[in-house]
Amino acid sequence: MEETTMSKRVLQFAAAAGLAVSLCLPASAEETLKIRVIGQPLATGLVQANKERPFFENFKAATGLAIEMDYKPIDTLGIKDTEELRVLKSGLFEMASLRFPQNSRDEPALLGFDLVGLNPDYATGRKVADAYLPIADARLQKQFGVKLLGVFPFGPQILFCNQPIKQLADVKGLKVRTYDQNLAKFIESVGGTPVPISFADTYQSLSLGVVDCAISGASSANSSGWPEVSTHQLSIGFQLAVNGYVISLKTWEKLTPEQQAKLTEAVADLTNDIWAYSETLFADAIKCNAGKDPCTTGKKFNLVDVPVSDADRALLKEAVLKISLPSWAEVCDKADPNCVASWKASVGQVLGIQ
Repeated sequence: MEETTMSKRVLQFAAAAGLAVSLCLPASAEETLKIRVIGQPLATGLVQANKERPFFENFKAATGLAIEMDYKPIDTLGIKDTEELRVLKSGLFEMASLRFPQNSRDEPALLGFDLVGLNPDYATGRKVADAYLPIADARLQKQFGVKLLGVFPFGPQILFCNQPIKQLADVKGLKVRTYDQNLAKFIESVGGTPVPISFADTYQSLSLGVVDCAISGASSANSSGWPEVSTHQLSIGFQLAVNGYVISLKTWEKLTPEQQAKLTEAVADLTNDIWAYSETLFADAIKCNAGKDPCTTGKKFNLVDVPVSDADRALLKEAVLKISLPSWAEVCDKADPNCVASWKASVGQVLGIQ
């Protein structure tokens, strides 16, 4: 989308919502600071509904801070999730649950958290997140005037298809819904055709045959009914779907040091909670999608649960050095000549990748 089109629509939205005249006032002990927050889409499911939304809606009471979070899921705002960084930079919102893959065209460094094949499990993903957060934070502050407070995963992004598959290599010749450039490169490498489609439009695309397969989290797919329009799931995790919470520096600097510390601590508690919750949800959703017990968090369907082979795991592991890192490096170093060097000095050191 052209910048002018985005700007025009955002300004129209701001006028309609009365946001243009709602400027943040300096925080003090006597007044409540109102922070406008862009949340994850409702369609993403239980992490948004059971963890993120209650955190922001109950923030003032739970923390004792004189801060009221005006939280709105992005799919209720008329703003595209690819525009979050630009909207924050414009000052129309002060905080966001930032969708990293969707905003990676504006800031390629975000993909460094979750390259295809980089995070085969939650433990590795947490090491990567902790190592890379300071690097990504510095970049976001410089380019967009926002501070990265914490990161969290939706969970392993797996493959759903509406026709029989027996292994990862079977995506050859199939159209596959993807959500970022790094994943698209990998799908191309195994002979599939990547098709960029928003999460909200994927159900219909699977139903109508616009795509043959789609990649997302097991729980999010369950919440959005993907198993109704799919037949098979291959539960190999391409990525962990890492996202994060950011706040505008202008708002951050209005807070006292004590308020900054309490906000940082509260977000850390939230992200720690989501890391654990996401892992529980993933294991349960895989069972729910295949109609197995116990299924406690989702709806039962009857997908064929395709076993993940050693060959599939090896293919994904090889992708880091052969496909995802080189393809990302080319894009990210164009935006920032120090991008990959910084990544290797942080994430690379932790995982032994140089």
